[in-house]
Amino acid sequence: QVQLVESGGGLVQTGGSLRLSCAASGRTVSSMTMGWFRQAPGAEREFVSAIRVGEMTYLDSVKDRFTISRDNTKNTVYLQMNSLKPEDTAVYYCAADRSLSLSRFESRYDYWGQGTQVTVSS
Repeated sequence: QVQLVESGGGLVQTGGSLRLSCAASGRTVSSMTMGWFRQAPGAEREFVSAIRVGEMTYLDSVKDRFTISRDNTKNTVYLQMNSLKPEDTAVYYCAADRSLSLSRFESRYDYWGQGTQVTVSS
């Protein structure tokens, strides 16, 4: 069983930065597609970014500001978020897909973390 634990959320001002971490256990992050999703209050959960071996993909509105990366030695995936905006406020979830599909669809993901709150003040 894969377990995912997110950390790194918090309150930041517009223009600030945060780095989210997702520590995995039970399977190596390099053998899965690892994704980040977010859910703002009253909104549907949306795809943010995903990584598999050699490839990353991003939501258009974040691709020049967010960077996804992976540290295989720590079995951890990161989401570096720069130039944060109030519209980035959401609960951010880490997810893992046992296939290597690099999917943007949450239905493809098999495992989920508990989420971490990111709040960007204006």
